[in-house]
Amino acid sequence: MTKLSPEARMAATRPTSLSLRLTRLEPLAYALLRAVFGIVMMTHGLPKLLGTSHGSMANPMAGATSLIANVLHLPMAPQIALAVALLETVGGAMLVTGVLTRPVAALMAVQMAVICYIHRQHFAWIDRGVEYPLVLLAVVLLLVARGAGAWSVDGLRAARRYAGA
Repeated sequence: MTKLSPEARMAATRPTSLSLRLTRLEPLAYALLRAVFGIVMMTHGLPKLLGTSHGSMANPMAGATSLIANVLHLPMAPQIALAVALLETVGGAMLVTGVLTRPVAALMAVQMAVICYIHRQHFAWIDRGVEYPLVLLAVVLLLVARGAGAWSVDGLRAARRYAGA
């Protein structure tokens, strides 16, 4: 292994003009990730609340209630299913705008972890496998760790608090 001199090491790690320009796009890219995740969650919650089909599920609320009652063996399955549908719909909208991002994302992380547990025996390329909720779990954990970001209601509130301090 060749050792680099301090000057060579600095030159190797110095950002290029392209990487500097792309770095400026990071807040926008993060806002887009947060918003797309929120929209995806809303597409799962709205059909439950509206009683419409979702993909191969004719009645997603009944499907969620059945999973909660028969797989997780939790009491009050209809009420929990309603809470999940509200989290996906209202919480998804909150993530799109970046409102209370960390608490909402933390609740969704619990939801994604439970869904990963439910689908743990099925992996990639199998209908209702674990790979999709696993990717969503990774995304929502990033939201929990980083918060809303600059392009959000939470970011605007933080900037105003900082400016007024």
